[in-house]
Amino acid sequence: MKRFLLYSCLFLLIGFGSCAITKRQQNNGINEIKILTYNIRNARGMDEKTDYNRIAGIIRSIHPDCAALQELDSATARSNGEVILDELAKRTGMYASYSKSIDYQGGGYGIGILTKEKPLHKEVIPLPGREESRSFLIVEMPNYVIGCTHWSLTYEDRMASADRINAAVGKYLHKPVFLAGDFNSDATSEEINLLSKNWMMLNDPSKATFPSDRPVKCIDYIWAKKNPFFSFKISITKVENEPVASDHLPVWTMVNYSKIKNNP
Repeated sequence: MKRFLLYSCLFLLIGFGSCAITKRQQNNGINEIKILTYNIRNARGMDEKTDYNRIAGIIRSIHPDCAALQELDSATARSNGEVILDELAKRTGMYASYSKSIDYQGGGYGIGILTKEKPLHKEVIPLPGREESRSFLIVEMPNYVIGCTHWSLTYEDRMASADRINAAVGKYLHKPVFLAGDFNSDATSEEINLLSKNWMMLNDPSKATFPSDRPVKCIDYIWAKKNPFFSFKISITKVENEPVASDHLPVWTMVNYSKIKNNP
C-alpha cells in the first residue's frame, strides 16, 4: 500500500511538472514551425516511375507542420483519374487544400498544401502565366497563414505575381504569414529582389534545388512576411538529398516566431 501511494505521488509530481513545462513554453511566446516546399512533378521520379508512396515517405520523414507542393494533377487522364494531393494526404495523415491553376485532361493541374491541423479557411488568387495560368493558394491556420505558389516561366509574369501576392496577404496582420513554392527564379533575379522587400527568405539560396540529380541552381524558396507584430528566427534549414523521387529537391526550414511585445 505504501509503495502504491509512493508511485501515485511520483506520477502526480511528474504530471504537474509536465504541465508546468508546457505552460512555460507557452508563456515565453515562442512558437516553432517546420515548413516544407516540394515540386513533386506529379510524383513522377527521374526514373520515370510514378510513386505516391515514395513521395509520401519523404514528406513523413521530414515531418513538417505544413507542406507546399507543386505540379499536382487532379482527376486527369494522366493521373488515371486520381487526385494526387488526396492520395498524399491519405498516406501522410495530413489535411489537403488544393488550387487548380488550369484545366487539364478532363481534370485539373495546380498546387496544394498539406497541413497537420485542419485549416480554418482557404483562398485562391489567380496569377499570370503566358505559357499556362498560375495561382497562389492561401491557407489560414489557427496560428499562422501559409501560402503556396508556382510562378510562370516568363519574367513579366513573375514580376506581376510578386505584386499580387503582396496585395493578397496584406489583410493578415495579426498572424505570421509564410510563403513557399517553386518561383522559377534564381536568388539574384529582379523578381526575387522585389519579393525580398516585403518577405524574409528562410531557406539558404546557396543550396541548389534543381535539377534533383545534378542540382545547379536554387529556384525553390520559403519566406516569412515581414510584419512589425512578429519576429522570426531560423532554427535550421535543409535541402534533402532525394535525387530520384522528383526533378526538384525537397526544401524545408524550421523557424521560431514570436509576437513583438510592443505591439498589441
